[in-house]
Amino acid sequence: MFVPVYSFQNYIDAHIIMGRLQEDGINCWLKDENTSTIVPMFSNAVGGIKLMVEKSQAPEAIGLLKEYHSAEQSAHPCPACGSKNTELITSPRKASNWLFALFGYLFGGYAMHAEKTRHCFDCGHEFPEPAADS
Repeated sequence: MFVPVYSFQNYIDAHIIMGRLQEDGINCWLKDENTSTIVPMFSNAVGGIKLMVEKSQAPEAIGLLKEYHSAEQSAHPCPACGSKNTELITSPRKASNWLFALFGYLFGGYAMHAEKTRHCFDCGHEFPEPAADS
């Protein structure tokens, strides 16, 4: 029997995390991936792409997910206050995101580019994600 342990809005993130869990010996799969990917506007209606894990392995999987999240936050502290309570988000403050939303509404395009930024939940500062080292 499988149980959901996490939900994603993005199939790329879902596959990365699923692959990491599988490397750690967790038996898992993705539910509602096709619906959320083919018709993105239905993603919220079905609850996103759900990471399904074998019930006996769920506590271990949740522990690993917390570990991954903590490591990701530690790698990107807030430059303003130094907090590690940050998250990669799509910011409503960016004019380009509003522009793409308007074009999507007017012209019926659902696959839209939205710029992501890091948000600090302690001081409210938003900052770009640093470029990956080559």
